[in-house]
Amino acid sequence: MVADAPGSAFPHRHLLAIEGLHPPALLAVLDLADTYVEQNRDADKKRALLRGRTLMNLFFEASTRTRTSFELAGKRLGADVINMAVSTSSVAKGETLIDTAMTLNAMQVDVLVIRHAESGAVKLIADKVNCAVINAGDGTHEHPTQALLDALTIRRRTGRISGLRVANCGDIAHSRVARSNIHLLNALGARVRVVAPRTLLPAAIERLGCEAFDDMRAGIEGCDIVMMLRLQTERMHGALVPSIREFFRFFGLDYAKLAAARAEAIIMHPGPMNRGVEIDSEVADDIHRSVIREQVEMGVAVRMACLDLLTRNLLANARPS
Repeated sequence: MVADAPGSAFPHRHLLAIEGLHPPALLAVLDLADTYVEQNRDADKKRALLRGRTLMNLFFEASTRTRTSFELAGKRLGADVINMAVSTSSVAKGETLIDTAMTLNAMQVDVLVIRHAESGAVKLIADKVNCAVINAGDGTHEHPTQALLDALTIRRRTGRISGLRVANCGDIAHSRVARSNIHLLNALGARVRVVAPRTLLPAAIERLGCEAFDDMRAGIEGCDIVMMLRLQTERMHGALVPSIREFFRFFGLDYAKLAAARAEAIIMHPGPMNRGVEIDSEVADDIHRSVIREQVEMGVAVRMACLDLLTRNLLANARPS
């Protein structure tokens, strides 16, 4: 295995999870992403930083925002970007995940961005390849770049993360976004809450360093940030909520419930949104308090920063000692 890059601001070969990353590494990504936000607002958005590098998006699950933003991030940095169609690949013919990893490794790809339905699948591939690997979401485990873009959105809107009260609300049990956010926000000094019906709260979730609530108004009371999460019905086994209508009545974000949060509290959602299920359309589209569209913009900048830092480490590790 290639060692971590010595002296790097982000001294890691891969980005597989937020858990275990220290504040300096997290801040290195956020600070660099800040510069890419400004670059992306210029008329000339493209750079040649990754010219000659190959980025491959390998998505075993459907995605719009994450896959497209990684593609855009790679192209804006000058990389050659390949989107592998898993449904028409040898995976669909029965090829094992390890064989797929070894095949891609033989093609001398520089960065693999992987989304997979099984927790731990991305690490399994990362252990078998020479390139950098970025986890774009694995099962119910983690989604590290989503947490980073959420943090960047929060920091740019409020000026800080430390000391903020942040409520993650909705389907906590199946949310890799919630897990990554809990780890990142705790690392940077926020006070984290999770809010959900008891059937959607994992056992002993408080061990991750958050307060758990099964009452929406109590959970978001006094919060600076209200992050809504969608019901992941594709991962549910059995009836975990009585009905969509009942879920919205007690846990969907509308202005009546939002009144419990701070008056200047901002509203977030990683997408895709189920309007009228976890969030009311009027709240989602509130131009003063909703930063959902900003999250999408920050996603491109964060993924550019991650590609930048990881490819720097590839170059450093390729040099003879």
